Amino acid sequence: MQPSPRAYVPFVSVDTMMRLVHRIGLSQMMRDLADYIEEDFRRWELFDKTPRVAAHSDVGVIELMPTADDALYAFKYVNGHPKNMKDGLQTVAAFGLLADMTTGYPVLLSEMTLLTAIRTAAMSALAAKHLARPDARTMAVIGNGAQCEFQALAFQAICGVDTVQLYDVDPAATAKAMRNLRTSGLTLVACHTAEDAVEGADILTTCTADKQRATILTDNLVGAGQHINAVGGDCPGKTELHPGILHRSDIFVEYAPQTRIEGEIQQLDPDHKVTELWQVVAGAAPGRSTARQITLFDSVGFAVEDFSALRYIKDQVQATGIAKNLDLLADPDDPRDLYGMLQRAAPDLAA
Repeated sequence: MQPSPRAYVPFVSVDTMMRLVHRIGLSQMMRDLADYIEEDFRRWELFDKTPRVAAHSDVGVIELMPTADDALYAFKYVNGHPKNMKDGLQTVAAFGLLADMTTGYPVLLSEMTLLTAIRTAAMSALAAKHLARPDARTMAVIGNGAQCEFQALAFQAICGVDTVQLYDVDPAATAKAMRNLRTSGLTLVACHTAEDAVEGADILTTCTADKQRATILTDNLVGAGQHINAVGGDCPGKTELHPGILHRSDIFVEYAPQTRIEGEIQQLDPDHKVTELWQVVAGAAPGRSTARQITLFDSVGFAVEDFSALRYIKDQVQATGIAKNLDLLADPDDPRDLYGMLQRAAPDLAA
């Protein structure tokens, strides 16, 4: 018994996602994703929004990230387990689903481990487009793990960064990043300390993995005019910046109720002023106003960005036909006769 075509849901596997990235080109995909996110940020108030639902343990966190507009519902399942690296596993793994709000039927199921890495980098660069100095060309990346290369390439593609200064407590991670980026056209500088990495940098990106209150950047390392892209602080008890930096910066976040729980600003008083980035994108609030201003994007990732990413992948799947069809939904001829569908399938299943 063959499933009805209506029972099939397009499925983007890891292999399919990689094929899609290589077909489109990573830099172009990042620019496209930034455009989709920007479009959705301009209609931010139309989305259902809630801080992600998290289950924490001593070694990591598992989270669900839901949101919806009037047409589509999306959620992402994602984990964060820094200890996984020691076992040869990814620190972050994810998948996501997009559904039709009028029927409740899924319209896309996708891997999101790769997609989250690409989306996160595109979001970082989009924020910098609005917050960094227009002449910013040199970026420091402190933490050279799985997100590092995506960040470097997104800032190159979207912001025009041409020089990346790399530092990690593990020199092997920096060497890996140098190898992977050698044909990117970027000028790459391997640094021995965080101080060396931030010297002369216009943009400071921190993306470390350990779940702890760390001080990756001390207050004395940040100077006038720099933009800080704080990516690694993304759950309660995990931070990367000295509190003094926060007090000297104009802080921009995705969704304040979530960032106050998970971001760098968990170190501040609950009423400390922050600006949600959608307001800058929509022209409702200023971003950078002076060349000497220190701007900080306290990035934890928010469900609307994943909605944008899944919406983009859905459009690419429809245009290319590259996705696989997954038999995910029961679809009896008579919607009231689910049992009858089960019984009629018995001869075929026994064959």
